[in-house]
Amino acid sequence: MLSRPKPGESEVDLLRFQSQFLAAGAAPAVQLVKKGSRRGASANLDQPLLQDHRDTVMLDSLPDLPPALVPAPPKRAKPSPGHPLADHEDPEERLNRHDQHITAVLTKIIERDTSSVAVNLPVPSGVAFPPVFHRSQGRQRKPAVSGKKSIFAQEIAARRVPEASVPPVRGVVPTLDPPEGPVTYESLTPREKYHQPPWGSHNFQEPHLVTGKGLRGQEAKQEAQTIHEENIARLQAMTPEEILQEQQRLLAQLDPSLVAFLRSRSCTHEQAEQKAAEEQRPGGPSLEVTGEGPTMPTSASEPRQEDEPELGAPALALPVAPNKEWLHMDTVELDKLHWTQDLPPLRRQQTQERMQARFSLQGELLAPDVDLPTHLGLHHHGEEAERAGYSLQELFHLTRSQVSQQRALALHVLAQVISRAQAGEFGDRLAGSVLRLLLDAGFLFLLRFSLDDRVDGVIAAAVRALRALLVVPGDEELLDSTFSWYHGAMVFPLMPSQEDKEDEEEDEEPSGEKAKKKSREEGNRPPSDLARHDVIKGLLATNLLPRLRYVLEVTRPGPSVVLDILAVLIRLARHSLESATRVLECPRLIETVVREFLPTSWSPIGMGPTPSLHKVPCAAAMKLLRVLASAGRNIAARLLNSFDVRSCLCRFIAEAPQELTLPPEEAETLNTEAFRLWAVAASYGQGSDLYRELYPVLIRALQAMPKELSTRPAQPLSMQRIASLLTVLTQLTLAASSTTPKPSSGSAEASLLVTSSITWTQVSGLQPLVEPCLRQTLKLLPRLEMWSALGPVPTACLLFLDAFYQAWSRQPDLCPEDWLQDMERLSEELLLPLLSQPSLGSLWDSLGRCSLLCNPQSCAPAPEALPSLVSLGCTGGCPPLSLAGSASPFPVLTSLLCLFNTLAQIHKGLCGQLATVLAAPGLQNYFLQCVAPVAAPPLTPFSAWALRHEYHLQYLALILAQRAATLQPVPAPSAALHHSMALALLSRLLPGSEHLAHELMLSCVFRLEFLPERAAGGPEAADFSDRLSLGSSRDPGCGRGALLAQACRDLPSIRSCYLTHCSLARPSLKASQALYRGELQRIPALLLPLPKELLLPTDWPFQPLVHLYHQASDTPSGIPPADAVGTAMRALQWVLVLESWRPQALWAVPPAARLARLMCVFLVDSELFRETPIQHLVAALLARLCQPEVLPKLNLDCPLPGLASFPDLYANFLEHFEAVSFGDHLFGALVLFPLQRRFSVTLRLVLFGEHIGALRALRLPLTQLPVSLECYTEPPEDNLALLQLYFQALVTSALRLHWCPVLYAVTVAHINSFIFSQDPKSSDEVKAARRTMLQKTWLLADEGLRQHLLHYKLPNSTLPEGFELYPQLPPLRQQYLQRLTSGMPQNGVSET
Repeated sequence: MLSRPKPGESEVDLLRFQSQFLAAGAAPAVQLVKKGSRRGASANLDQPLLQDHRDTVMLDSLPDLPPALVPAPPKRAKPSPGHPLADHEDPEERLNRHDQHITAVLTKIIERDTSSVAVNLPVPSGVAFPPVFHRSQGRQRKPAVSGKKSIFAQEIAARRVPEASVPPVRGVVPTLDPPEGPVTYESLTPREKYHQPPWGSHNFQEPHLVTGKGLRGQEAKQEAQTIHEENIARLQAMTPEEILQEQQRLLAQLDPSLVAFLRSRSCTHEQAEQKAAEEQRPGGPSLEVTGEGPTMPTSASEPRQEDEPELGAPALALPVAPNKEWLHMDTVELDKLHWTQDLPPLRRQQTQERMQARFSLQGELLAPDVDLPTHLGLHHHGEEAERAGYSLQELFHLTRSQVSQQRALALHVLAQVISRAQAGEFGDRLAGSVLRLLLDAGFLFLLRFSLDDRVDGVIAAAVRALRALLVVPGDEELLDSTFSWYHGAMVFPLMPSQEDKEDEEEDEEPSGEKAKKKSREEGNRPPSDLARHDVIKGLLATNLLPRLRYVLEVTRPGPSVVLDILAVLIRLARHSLESATRVLECPRLIETVVREFLPTSWSPIGMGPTPSLHKVPCAAAMKLLRVLASAGRNIAARLLNSFDVRSCLCRFIAEAPQELTLPPEEAETLNTEAFRLWAVAASYGQGSDLYRELYPVLIRALQAMPKELSTRPAQPLSMQRIASLLTVLTQLTLAASSTTPKPSSGSAEASLLVTSSITWTQVSGLQPLVEPCLRQTLKLLPRLEMWSALGPVPTACLLFLDAFYQAWSRQPDLCPEDWLQDMERLSEELLLPLLSQPSLGSLWDSLGRCSLLCNPQSCAPAPEALPSLVSLGCTGGCPPLSLAGSASPFPVLTSLLCLFNTLAQIHKGLCGQLATVLAAPGLQNYFLQCVAPVAAPPLTPFSAWALRHEYHLQYLALILAQRAATLQPVPAPSAALHHSMALALLSRLLPGSEHLAHELMLSCVFRLEFLPERAAGGPEAADFSDRLSLGSSRDPGCGRGALLAQACRDLPSIRSCYLTHCSLARPSLKASQALYRGELQRIPALLLPLPKELLLPTDWPFQPLVHLYHQASDTPSGIPPADAVGTAMRALQWVLVLESWRPQALWAVPPAARLARLMCVFLVDSELFRETPIQHLVAALLARLCQPEVLPKLNLDCPLPGLASFPDLYANFLEHFEAVSFGDHLFGALVLFPLQRRFSVTLRLVLFGEHIGALRALRLPLTQLPVSLECYTEPPEDNLALLQLYFQALVTSALRLHWCPVLYAVTVAHINSFIFSQDPKSSDEVKAARRTMLQKTWLLADEGLRQHLLHYKLPNSTLPEGFELYPQLPPLRQQYLQRLTSGMPQNGVSET
């Protein structure tokens, strides 16, 4: 067996294997088939292929040198084998037969009809044949422009040269006059000349496009002139506007290349005429040109002159004259030397057209006409070279440069542009959003790619641009300054609130399963799709966190880059719990931050700039840990236990800021952030063991507080540090409370509860140290400048006292007399004297000016707000007179009301004295503005944050008013205002305030003390008002007054009904209760739910009715819901109370939506509407909708909240009426109510077209109609289809007087108005229908119906028929009737 070659064997071995194989004569494994050549293919078709021929490589036969390269002979095309060409076939015919190009369609040309044109014989000549053109003749005339031009082109060019040299005739007077007007063609700009009509131009005396070439001699000029005169006549008959319009239409239809050719030809003629005119004009300006026309080389061997300037172009002024002796300068390429010229002059923008925005290297938007010197480096771009600055497209292009400095410069400029755009510096000068444009162009991923660069400068610029894009500096300053407010540590996540439709459809799934499914789906989506909806999620999907960790740990950049990265990480952590978890779980990221930027020992740092932040404590790193801990209690526990953050806290709190070997501001900020991190951990009941270790430090800091507060001027950083210290003590004091209920051992909450290691005795001695600080700060209240400089310190002191007394009262082993006496002492010595100070009254007076509800325009969205990138929009800071401003009264007044509520709850005897604060005129005016029916501010991230703090003040004031009202025998004068405020607040609360909503419904909304109308004759006044408006007396037992009195007695049942049907999600309610009650062990996170919508719908008073309707719709068996009568009655009672005494509480619910909710009561089942209480309540509410001030606002055509289509609801209502009404009058009144003339005709067509059987059950008398009959009869009906249905129902007796008196009177009125209408503007169809209907009416057999239709006069609901009749037709109607019915039979004869 022959062996096969193996790897590594030489050529000698291969030749040896070949010899052995040939000698053995074995069959080859591969059979080679050698095809014949092309040339011999036809000859060798029938010959069999050689099977035994093999290619054998012989080294001996190979030549030593490679063969010389000899050009191959030219190939000739031959027919394919088996397809020879036929000798008799014409090749041209064959090509035409197979030609499929579009030019084959255009070969059919229809020539102009010249049958009437005289035929001229050819001119006699002595030559038998025309002269033949020889090639030598072209060389004798003029040299060709280029050697590549064909002979035909050279001949045409040679003929045009003498034609162009002949000057045009100037003595011909133009046949058309130029258009009149003050603007002349010479005074216009070149762009305006292009748009001028062409009749005023000298070169328009002869045709330029139609020359007549191709026709015979004289006929060519004659035909061309005829066409030209026709065109001139048509142009003369058109106005300039029509000419310009036709010109635009032709330009849109023609090929752009053809248009460019025509324009260039026109310009050539104009230049030739201008040149000739200048030559003839004496003393005229001369244009220096390089040549008068195109020149041709004398022979084909001469070099081609490619760089000759065009005709009329000025000579290029070079800074250095080229010398032929220079290398490669023998041929001057002028096109490549254009860049050496000076910039063209700056064009002044004379129109309102938009121009491309250009920015300086500092990100400033440059004006289009700004003229800056070139040494600034703002002119290195090709487009619009004369304009300074760079466009976004050019900056994007520069980021892809191979030069790292250029990439870094472009990223730096883009970062500056973004920062200025977010600051609102560009204003309205730019069309559109800069951030939106950049994100749509892929700027986010450009930054991500730049972070992977190998050059440190590019990485630094990319990080800086990423920070400018994600982080708004004002947002962090705002959240830091309000950390010590009432629940100021709790914030909303900064993530988009839009959800996918799939998420909305899966609301019924459990939250855990839904979150897992959503995370899996997001993991499968590409980062570009995620970034389109959420920029942060898109960035996290690109492995941003590992790259940032690598930059911090390995690259070790400078201080500015480190601060930028930490700021980006803080923004990522504020996005959501998911993002914070990803930051925490990124491998070695938090370890790197703690090890490198929070070391417990470091080298001393001088006052100058720090060369590196590694191994140096950084306040931003401590803030990052604090923001991460705020996202959830589990993250806080992991930070404290797994990353050794406890030692960091002890290290940076144990020493005073001035003792830390750091810059003073950095030391103050680091100490402040350490206190805040400890406060966040203490909010979960964690970190209490540090209190024993740091107790001496805290006491020493409290003892030094009075001295620091007396320092003038007060340092803002010191005030923030003191407030943070007080916030830590507040949380530790709450942790000392022992009233947390103990869950069962097997419950899921048992694993979350951690026994607090701090006791009451350890914190009981803090009050004597904090109270003097509060007294010291309150002394500065009259001095506004000093008071504003204190910042959140007074607020933190008041909140500490609130937590102190709250925790003290929860101690079961202590005597209550001790804390009650101490509360009395504090009230007499500090709080009650404070209420009498005028400076406190000025704070109440400024509530309205700083309120977001009273000033919705102050909540305008940020200039660069994007739905995919959420921010608070506080780039420029908050104005002083705003909720978050330095002069805002909200933080201190909210904390004061919080302390008052705690004292009033514990000590009932102090409630009346402390409640006098509610009588402040400023607070009363503020409440009046809040309950006014005005539109609420738009729900933006900043408005959600600000409104939450404003709602805290309102809630605490209302709870204090409720506590005082329960102890007063007579309702307070402001009880009605407080009740209106409670109703308004309940409908405005945001997610995260579930506890507030629950408490309002329990204590304020359904509180009888807040309804002073019950004891002030409100029910009697309601009855009296109804008698005046309705003009009829009802049964006193079923009047509105009796219904209101019964509703007041049933308020506890009404409250139970609404607590059941307006219940909130139980997990959210528990989390909110833990936050507001101070149950630290049950607080899941300080990150609030996403504010997608309001906590309760705007129509929450109708929620029980809507729930009943949905339950009945979802029950196929038709069994009514349990306690449907009680639920419907309680809901209707409460709605009646609000309609009668608190109408402003329902202003957000349109009257049409209220009508739809009332109709739902009748759709629940077949028996609910028959209950007597339901009948009385619905009738009273329907009467409220029919009031003159409400009825004009009722619009059934607009979209209604919670309702897809009112016509669909009305159709279902009619079906239910036909099935179960049995002629119920109230049911019929609701059916008739939407049939008023001013509502949509669709509703009337549904009744008379699809539910004609319902007419027999509409037996509502005319006297019980809730609105006047004129609402149905005026104006006359103009819908022909509906009029025909009216007439059909009357004629077929489907509608009779004793069945449906209301609609009978309405249809008779409209039919009478239609048949006697003589409107000349009516269409022929309407006139024919009117004539036919009148004739059929004349022939009716029913004499009574005929009499009603012909003699109807006007509506009158007091008559049995509902209308008055003419005793005799008016003369005009009588004549019209006789004219149409003359010759027709009468009395009983009808047409068939």
